Amino acid sequence: MRKTLFISMMISFVIFILFSPIFIRLVSYLHPIVLIVVLFCIVWLVLWLVLFIRKETINLPYPLFLGGLTLYTVALVILLFFRPNEQSYHSMNLVPFSTVAFYLSGKVNWLISFYNLAANIGLFLPYGLFLRFKQFSQWKALFIASLMIACIEVLQFVSHRGSLDIDDLILNLLGIYLGCVLFPLVKQVVNIPNTKGLIDR
Repeated sequence: MRKTLFISMMISFVIFILFSPIFIRLVSYLHPIVLIVVLFCIVWLVLWLVLFIRKETINLPYPLFLGGLTLYTVALVILLFFRPNEQSYHSMNLVPFSTVAFYLSGKVNWLISFYNLAANIGLFLPYGLFLRFKQFSQWKALFIASLMIACIEVLQFVSHRGSLDIDDLILNLLGIYLGCVLFPLVKQVVNIPNTKGLIDR
């Protein structure tokens, strides 16, 4: 297992360093903590892939899992509500997929387009996994997630820290749904002891 962890960390840092010129550009638009979030996501993705390929399982204590998810959530809150140079937003979009179409039109910097689309999906994957770990069915998980994301969107709009965009809600929910779908694959390599009643639904 130590060899697997070492290999995963080395691959993760190599990927991060190779793409660091691109990642650093995100700091112009987002809080610097985005670099930590990106590194965190790369490490976990690479670790899962290496474990899956080597057919190994890692035991992750529930307190550590919950603590990691809490810190991850704090980092996301900072990304959502704290912008460089006190950037202010107060726009609203209630037309489904209009923002997605705008990002795909080529009228926006490719990095901004890619980050907004990929991050709105990928960064919410862990919550789909968490809700499945907590025994919620996919549909109940999506219902709970819808309420939480809607609250975040409204808070961003009211505080002028983000726009109220139906596409954000759609993409975030897609990320959570994918987390629910990928739960069985993650469960194959990640074992969380002291978590009662893991399900296979």
